[in-house]
Amino acid sequence: MSAYCCPLCQQPLTREGNSLSCDTGHQFDYAKEGYINLLPVQYKKSKQPGDNQDMVQARRRFLSAGHYQFLRQALAERVAALHQSDTGVIDMGCGEGYYTHELANQLQENAQVYGIDIAKPAVRYGAKRYNNCEFVVASSKQIPLNTGSASVVTSVFAPIFAEESARLLTPQGYLVVASPGPKHLAELKEIIYNEVREHQQVDTPTGFTRSAEQLLSQTLTLSGEQARDLALMTPFAWKFSVEQLAALAAQPQFKVQAEFYLSEFQKSS
Repeated sequence: MSAYCCPLCQQPLTREGNSLSCDTGHQFDYAKEGYINLLPVQYKKSKQPGDNQDMVQARRRFLSAGHYQFLRQALAERVAALHQSDTGVIDMGCGEGYYTHELANQLQENAQVYGIDIAKPAVRYGAKRYNNCEFVVASSKQIPLNTGSASVVTSVFAPIFAEESARLLTPQGYLVVASPGPKHLAELKEIIYNEVREHQQVDTPTGFTRSAEQLLSQTLTLSGEQARDLALMTPFAWKFSVEQLAALAAQPQFKVQAEFYLSEFQKSS
């Protein structure tokens, strides 16, 4: 028996060879890259949900250069400290697996780490590159894993689904959220906004209590092309004009503040 449940009927899924199937008769095959697609076509709101290929590639280039390594390390160390033995760790909205992979490195053989994302191009890339995680195409609103299968759920710049996180967590489990700090990317936003507002802490999700919080900050010195990739991988990418992106890429150097809240919430009893 696997830790997965059927996204169509919620029955347990059993692995046989390269497939997962339930007693109802639903079957899902692993892709050659090693991931499993558990997002039924009727649950998709578009043909290719999630980030498009340009955003995925921009984020891949930027993260591969190590600019957010300080956040990745802090997140992985915190999750390793919170993890309970004999349970999994779930990375909701995992993208290409940049953070998921480091979680698995920190935990080594002590936990199965699952990376969940709705964007198949991102999951495909993660599965091809990192073999110490289980990657799944699925909606974070309805993750096809058994209730209570994880002691830690992470959300890095991804929507927070409190009810689903609570379902997946063991009693007294933790939700760890990485979100923008007050001055995160202020220099980049000054290009497109007349007034740059500071980010606030994320609210405590329903069913959780806030147990800890860190503010991580670092000034990044980027090339113009790296600054353009950073702009393209942000939620406000669509605000940039073609001309603004070209001007950004042409700069010899661009300094920007990267600042993050690392917030920790414990499931309420």
